[in-house]
Amino acid sequence: MKLYSTNNPDLSVDFKEAVFNSMPQDKGLYMPDTIRPLDPEFINNIEMCSLEQIAFKVASHLLDDAIPADDLKAIVAEAINFPAPVVKLDDDTYVLELFHGPSLAFKDFGARFMSRVMGYFMEEGEKTLNVLVATSGDTGGAVALGFLGVPNTQVTILYPKGKVSLIQELQLTTNGQNIRAVEVEGTFDDCQALVKQAFTDKDLNEKFRLTSANSINIARLIPQTFYYFNAYAQLKREGKTDIIFSVPSGNFGNIGAGLLAWKMGLPVKQFIAATNINDTVPQFLETGVYTPKPSVATLSNAMDVGNPSNWVRIMDLFKEDAEALKKVVTAYSYDDSQTADAVNVVFEDYQYVVCPHTAIAWMATGQYRYDSRDNMSTAVFLATAHPCKFPDVYQGPIKDSIVIPDQVQNLLDKPKQAVQIGADFDAFKNYLLES
Repeated sequence: MKLYSTNNPDLSVDFKEAVFNSMPQDKGLYMPDTIRPLDPEFINNIEMCSLEQIAFKVASHLLDDAIPADDLKAIVAEAINFPAPVVKLDDDTYVLELFHGPSLAFKDFGARFMSRVMGYFMEEGEKTLNVLVATSGDTGGAVALGFLGVPNTQVTILYPKGKVSLIQELQLTTNGQNIRAVEVEGTFDDCQALVKQAFTDKDLNEKFRLTSANSINIARLIPQTFYYFNAYAQLKREGKTDIIFSVPSGNFGNIGAGLLAWKMGLPVKQFIAATNINDTVPQFLETGVYTPKPSVATLSNAMDVGNPSNWVRIMDLFKEDAEALKKVVTAYSYDDSQTADAVNVVFEDYQYVVCPHTAIAWMATGQYRYDSRDNMSTAVFLATAHPCKFPDVYQGPIKDSIVIPDQVQNLLDKPKQAVQIGADFDAFKNYLLES
């Protein structure tokens, strides 16, 4: 497998280098040199395959010969060891539950796969791998649990002070061992900017072996394609093949993975990018002008991204052709009041509890159906996190119906361990050099 930078198509690196370097020095993002369609026979018979079988098939196809088949099969079996069920709400509406992993969020797919790929590629005697991560909510917990105890690794997680939920904060600040948390006086965009600048800093790169576990790392994106194929397989068993996906979108890695799956031959009629009021992408699709802006805190905090990194990958998939992209991707945005209302409506109509991110995807599904007059397709909206991670969102019968998993109960008795810094690079750089 060869990859290039979105800023330099002539650059060519192998998968191992892309995984460990995370981001090219030209500040682009790595993309596969070629994206070949999967064998039509596999797609036509995908309903006969398990999630693990699908994950291995997709990974081996995309990675080509980067990892031998037996080793890759073992990585997939260990990393993707939890379900991702499609749950029926009505005849034409389903929710894809992606919160059954250890951190109760969809990012377990990427974090667990990536940590094991890195562990596979690391050789005895090599310099400690320093993993830098910016999180707006769920990434930190998934990465922390994915890398906890992995030999020869040090993970540093940056998160915006006061802008993640209590459970999310505990998931990334109570681990100890090789996991450390940095609480930043700023936004997620500030955290993300600090991580990106670190990768291009000469002093840090001379002293440390740096990589990222954010969705800027291609090893995070690849395993997120698995659950799109698996959702299609589950629906195909029920005779449904005319599918639209509604995806809660913040840094746009999740929907980027869906579009990568589509490029590989997954039959998807439409993707819907559902955002909160951090609506840089919906505004771009409406006006044709891409204008990053400071992120704003919302109930759906994991989507509080004003300058989504993975958008460059999506534009690259469509060769910068916005009109071609708009034929496949529709986008809508919603505020907190609408989000809270949607949580209540979904519970009243279906006795089903959605997290605030999932509520936005559900609203976008209905709006797309109304705007397109499409009442024939099967809509699947993605449930990206367990509702227990957002206790302040719910009241009354909804709150009472939420079952708190044991791993969350156990967090409440652990002390928080975090270092506080301002949102300036010198402070972060000094922390890394001195700690």
